[in-house]
Amino acid sequence: MNIQIFGTNKCFETKKAQRYFKERGIKFQFIDLKEKGLSKGEYNSVKQSVGGLENMLDPDCKDKDILALIRYIADEDRDQKVLENQQVLLSPIVRNGKKATVGYQPDVWNGWD
Repeated sequence: MNIQIFGTNKCFETKKAQRYFKERGIKFQFIDLKEKGLSKGEYNSVKQSVGGLENMLDPDCKDKDILALIRYIADEDRDQKVLENQQVLLSPIVRNGKKATVGYQPDVWNGWD
């Protein structure tokens, strides 16, 4: 497995995801969304894997104005705006190759080889 966990150090759900993989002895790479964030390719891969952008957005994010803007701007501008404002994404984003989840989902991770 090649696990990547995207999140922030302050996010409780991200810490739970890290603990889940540590307890099982599974190595992972942690990427702080505040420092680095998702590349365009990573973002598109996750978006495809989880069934679209709407499933990636955090309805409880702190920046409600940006979230509202993203929901109402033209589709072709949406992805770029999300990449510029990754704080609107639900975390953690966990990737394993082409597979990905958004949020804390140990039931899904259990099925990964």
